[in-house]
Amino acid sequence: MDDAPHDWIVNHSPADRERLADFAHRTFTGVDAAYFARRLQRHYRAHESLESLFTGGLDARADTVRGALEHFHKAFFDVADAPQRTRKHVATPARGSSCKRLNMYLRWMVRPSTGGVDFGLWRGIRPAQLVIPLDVHVRRQAMALGLLTRKQADWRAAVELTRALRRYDPEDPVKYDFALFGLGCLTEH
Repeated sequence: MDDAPHDWIVNHSPADRERLADFAHRTFTGVDAAYFARRLQRHYRAHESLESLFTGGLDARADTVRGALEHFHKAFFDVADAPQRTRKHVATPARGSSCKRLNMYLRWMVRPSTGGVDFGLWRGIRPAQLVIPLDVHVRRQAMALGLLTRKQADWRAAVELTRALRRYDPEDPVKYDFALFGLGCLTEH
């Protein structure tokens, strides 16, 4: 991508995508990389930001971003020849996933930038609607603190923990993510 990924995504040719054929990272292959490049190109040629791929499914009155995440998944794969295998790389709460990576991305893009971690670039989603990125460290610490009772690390657990954190800050419950993560990492060793 010649150290200019956005420019490459917007302006690449089908021949450029063919160079991705040999790409591999764990289970993410060249087929997946080429589809992501093609789908992102289509989006960025019509929109400045990915925000609309999320907010298109968001009910402003909803207490979580579930609708936004489901809309993102559906919109990302709205191309008739989208590879079936590539769908596994984009989580959705419709399949019960905790959507850890997407929730982390939303956290970065939505929460105010005052804390030095988040960017606060998007305004179409309220911090109060965010769902905590549920990883092994956050889950373990939340259970130890009695904030989470659900044993499965799924969408329902992420929402349960987020609702518990709303008792402390209803407008920004996800702000506790970094503290839970850090504490979880420290207590493991």
